[in-house]
Amino acid sequence: MPEVRVDPLTGLKTIVAADRATRPGGGLTATPPEPIDPEADPFAEGHEDRTPPEVFALRPGGGPPNTPGWTVRVVPNLYPALDPDSPPPPPEAKPDLFTAMPARGAHEVVINAPDPVSSLADLQADQVAAAMDVWRARMRTHAEHASYVHVIVNERREGGASLPHTHAQVYALEFVPAQVARERERFGAYAQRTMGGNLLQDLVQEEVKLRRRIVAIDDEAVLMAPYGSRLPFQLMLVPRRPRARFEDDGPTGAALLHDGLRRLARRLGHSPPLNLWVRTAPRGADEFCWRIDIVPRLTHLAGLELGTGVHLNIVAPEQAASELRDA
Repeated sequence: MPEVRVDPLTGLKTIVAADRATRPGGGLTATPPEPIDPEADPFAEGHEDRTPPEVFALRPGGGPPNTPGWTVRVVPNLYPALDPDSPPPPPEAKPDLFTAMPARGAHEVVINAPDPVSSLADLQADQVAAAMDVWRARMRTHAEHASYVHVIVNERREGGASLPHTHAQVYALEFVPAQVARERERFGAYAQRTMGGNLLQDLVQEEVKLRRRIVAIDDEAVLMAPYGSRLPFQLMLVPRRPRARFEDDGPTGAALLHDGLRRLARRLGHSPPLNLWVRTAPRGADEFCWRIDIVPRLTHLAGLELGTGVHLNIVAPEQAASELRDA
């Protein structure tokens, strides 16, 4: 029977209606991505002149900037959504109705590897670890000035990627997004209510006891299907030992993230289009714990989701976790 679940971290509601997966057209698989044309790939090694000048790179063998020999490379976004010099917008006639501010901040691209592949799952585990270390380094750089730093990975056009070569994006924002602020408030309220408890740590401990939604565990992290999963086969990676900020020293869970992405590819036939983001504590928040959310894009958002913010998930998280454990 369908049920409404409330996500413990966000308070958002999801209708879980697993029986809808049996309706015509309800089966979920992923198609293979289009192959990347190496000659047209601006992120390919040897094409450094096709991107803005790099701001950071890993070069194990040394060498000058903007030349081959890198393993991870960071460049400004060629079409930035944020600009440190963004001018103030013109004032509105009714400022109590229409509010705008300059879109100031930084917007960078992290080219995760020189390999011409579309998914982190297609890299080696140590390459994913190296890319995540660079994500963290760029977060540290921008955290000195930004109110919030958001790292995302969009894979495939259905996931919003304009270029197929695997890459992450770093947004350094001058404000804390409403959803992040809401989670910060829930962490703080939980800590007050439980005399210092950590909301995500306690949630993970209970999930590990239940085992129903756990996919895999290693020495660094826990991978699970969230209780209030909004979309089929959604995953969440959480550190074994709580840490407010992903950018602080400590394990990143890279091996388990790579394992989870490979499990999705095996279960679905190919790596699916997806969105991945790092949730970290905003500036000034002490009661928090970082995590990584992985959201495959196997179904379309429709009128219910767009009109109400309530998602309809046709694969129960318990079923998703069971299938991914077996993958």
